[in-house]
Amino acid sequence: MDFILIIAVGLVAGAISGIIGTGSSLMLMPVLIGAFGPLEAVPVMAVAALMANISRVVAWWREVDWRACGAYALTAIPAAALGARTLLVLPPRVIDIAIGSFLIAVIPLRRWMAARQFKLGLWHLAVIGLLMGFATGIVVSTGPITVPIFLAYGLVKGAFIATEAAGSLAVYISKAVTFRALGALPLEVIAKGLLTGGTLMAGTFIAKPFVLKINPELFRTVMDGMLLVAGIAMFWTAA
Repeated sequence: MDFILIIAVGLVAGAISGIIGTGSSLMLMPVLIGAFGPLEAVPVMAVAALMANISRVVAWWREVDWRACGAYALTAIPAAALGARTLLVLPPRVIDIAIGSFLIAVIPLRRWMAARQFKLGLWHLAVIGLLMGFATGIVVSTGPITVPIFLAYGLVKGAFIATEAAGSLAVYISKAVTFRALGALPLEVIAKGLLTGGTLMAGTFIAKPFVLKINPELFRTVMDGMLLVAGIAMFWTAA
């Protein structure tokens, strides 16, 4: 029953994240924690997110802004490895509370950034990559924050989805390699991640025809709703 639920939520999460560029980790993480526990759920999600980002890059390959991706990934890759090492020494309850607090705090932070319409350059992306890489290593996903960051750089629709996915892909590869090196990514966990990631990939390609029709206000509402529900679910798990 756990795997049936994961597949069902994964297809929906893959479709939604394929439209808005992020959000699959937020939707799936409470389900994965309920099925596997927080310490195993994070590596499983790392493998699944890696596959999801591959599918978004493949779907929008010609739209990737490689300069922006390179600037972000340059600092995010080592920072993600450090964050993943930090995660593995934290107690499970602390992990749940940290993830829940982070997800809910992102809601006003994202709105604050969007309201000020920041215009970012390549060096901004490099600095932000350092912070987001470390945070992603600990709290599963920082997609809701990287959304306004890459939009502020000037990317939209397919270019945004592809470039954000390419940058995130580099981060999740670093995270997965670190988990594997530290013994937190055995073959059983990899298999669970591949199953979960397969559903996200399918959802991504299902969603591609709808990307050009997405309403910006609907996007913001969906993201905030997912953050709030996922954050509350993390606190519930911790309790």
